[in-house]
Amino acid sequence: MKRIDQIIIRPLLTEKATAMNEESNTFAFEVGKSTTKIEIKEAVQALFGVKVDQVRTMVVRGKVKRFGRYFGKRPNWKKALVTVADGEDLNFYSGL
Repeated sequence: MKRIDQIIIRPLLTEKATAMNEESNTFAFEVGKSTTKIEIKEAVQALFGVKVDQVRTMVVRGKVKRFGRYFGKRPNWKKALVTVADGEDLNFYSGL
């Protein structure tokens, strides 16, 4: 099994992620590109001590950006949306 810091890279604390947290108890994480949903579920349960109901993943494609007269591309990355059980809560500042 991979180490937890290779599975969960960082929590995403954006306006959209905060709104999802408040309405559907869903949290967003940036995860390693080769991690599976089962690995993400086990890592969140071990790191934060909560029961995970559902894990949804997506690959976010990197944007094409200009650097002066040259074009470059940001790397692709993987996002996980983790839904925890009702009554459970994640505290990002205690586990990481």
